[in-house]
Amino acid sequence: MNKVPIHEQERVDDLLTHQLQIIQSDEVFSFSMDAVLLARFASVPKYGKILDLCTGNGVVPILLSTRSEANIEGIEIQPRLADMARRSVEMNGLQDKIFIREGDLRELVKETGHGVYDAITVNPPYMPLTGGDIKLNSHQAIARHEIHCSLEDVISAATKLVRNGGKVNMVHKPQRLGEIITLLRQYKLEPKVIRFVHPRSGTESNIVLIEAIKDGKPDMRILPPLIVYKENGEYCEEIMDIYYGSKEGEV
Repeated sequence: MNKVPIHEQERVDDLLTHQLQIIQSDEVFSFSMDAVLLARFASVPKYGKILDLCTGNGVVPILLSTRSEANIEGIEIQPRLADMARRSVEMNGLQDKIFIREGDLRELVKETGHGVYDAITVNPPYMPLTGGDIKLNSHQAIARHEIHCSLEDVISAATKLVRNGGKVNMVHKPQRLGEIITLLRQYKLEPKVIRFVHPRSGTESNIVLIEAIKDGKPDMRILPPLIVYKENGEYCEEIMDIYYGSKEGEV
């Protein structure tokens, strides 16, 4: 691994079994299972251009680099997180493959132009602003709440940036699925594949994975549910494969 500066309150964690590492901070941002599931679920081209919106510390682009030879970009509005992502990319020697932008995803199309990406991934803030007290520090609040971008902002940006026939993959909360599908179709992104993730068999889903195609025809597949834990608390076999097994295949 390349030597990069690690700042106070940061740590370096191993990233699955791909001999990769990532800079994390409990005070700022640490990736969760959602990001790993998205990086495995996403349909990405072998070559071309991929964009990760709301990239955080760059975990999704770094994981996608194990599945594709495409040029991968990430955009993050928080300067400290964008810096962590850049240093993680450098640590893994992926500077020629991954480019991290610091900026507002709502403005990115002005810089790149329309329809320049073959695939887009996004793990957006899940929580709408309701006027209540957000009991988090500013970094965590921005990552989890729609402070700098709403769900509609994310989908509007994605449809401008992805090419016709390109794919947009998102991870979100099932409670907002109706809103997500409505907005995707409003912005000419047709939902094509949905998979629900459940903590255990018999429990309600707490994560949903969605693939949409720009200007696609209505034809939706609902994949079998993904169960995270066995009754004994161990990961199910498919989760073990996602974390530690092969790089290919749809989640």
